Amino acid sequence: MNMMQHLQVPNRDVEYVFSILKKNNLLAEGKLIYPSIDRKFRLIPLSENIPNIPKELSKYEVIYAKYKVDNRIDTNWLTHLSLLINIDDFEKFQQLWPSSHEFVGDMMIIKLDKTILQFSSQIAKAKLMAHQNLRLILSDQGVMGELRIRELMPIAVRHKNTIITENIPNELCNTKVTVKESGLEIICDPKKAYFSTKLQTERQETLSFAKELRDMLGRKINVCDPFCGVGPAISSLLNQQDLVNNLLSSDLNPEAVQLLFENLTKWDKKPYPSEAVDVEWVYPNRLVGTGDVVKLVTNTEYLGRWDMILINLPHRTLELLPLIIPLLDTSSASLIRGRIVVEEKDIDTTNKIIQEILPKCIHNKPKPKLTIKRDYSSKLRLCSFEAWLE
Repeated sequence: MNMMQHLQVPNRDVEYVFSILKKNNLLAEGKLIYPSIDRKFRLIPLSENIPNIPKELSKYEVIYAKYKVDNRIDTNWLTHLSLLINIDDFEKFQQLWPSSHEFVGDMMIIKLDKTILQFSSQIAKAKLMAHQNLRLILSDQGVMGELRIRELMPIAVRHKNTIITENIPNELCNTKVTVKESGLEIICDPKKAYFSTKLQTERQETLSFAKELRDMLGRKINVCDPFCGVGPAISSLLNQQDLVNNLLSSDLNPEAVQLLFENLTKWDKKPYPSEAVDVEWVYPNRLVGTGDVVKLVTNTEYLGRWDMILINLPHRTLELLPLIIPLLDTSSASLIRGRIVVEEKDIDTTNKIIQEILPKCIHNKPKPKLTIKRDYSSKLRLCSFEAWLE
């Protein structure tokens, strides 16, 4: 009959009762809290091994009722949310509650459907209640301007064990954090220079390709990352002994470059400028700074000297690909590693365009072809490719 013990609790008391049951490990795992038929109560499933109801909860009735299995994603935060809003609203918008999020240090970035913006505070509070190590919840409002900086709005913060969702003080909304990735620390600020922590696996693939190129050439490689942001793509490359020789690392966003310099100071273990500067040889093997790739390729000193180029500007890759080819050292094998945002239906066409733009590929390597990494939107896909060139 799928029956088990539930505590029948008036709606107004649910959050209080839930916190006591959770503290005492008396909740049934994987079972849903759900409303009574008359919707005046919530039925909270109890653990089968429950000894006695805590004294402060003895006034509530224990009943036998059918249990409901909880198969939803991230059930913990949804349970909290179901206690913070009207049960009718919770069920009405069940398909719209955000099912994905991104952790950046002690922050979480979420995207909210415009239909549920009225519940922003409750959603953020539920996320903080479910993830005790988080400090700040940010709502992603999309990207702005030529630098494609994300507009991130703070919607809840934890301060001294208190969750604040209204009139959040600016001093509690610091978004500069350190992210740990593959054993390395990367300083970043998603409000100034965003990078996706979800692409860690792809960056490890880039490291693997770089090692393969080094072994193919029999020497350290010269790496060009002209859209570097705060430097996530080069972090693991620089951490690998005897891999990178010369490095060109630049970005159009001066705030990203300032953070890059902080990171390079740690990774290279020597000082870099405290403020962003235009691209220059800060060290004999480090060409770094603020710069537009369109202008970089007009400087003949930078052309024909790079073994590996990273293109991390997915909305403009097809436009910029022909431009960056002269940067490659064509005296030996080279590699381009890029990312593109494209509709899935256009992937085959885009593959052909890439193959037509690029020089001849190494004969024993596959032609460059897009691999879907994740959904960018309902129609668009974020893809990557690698091109091994003669």
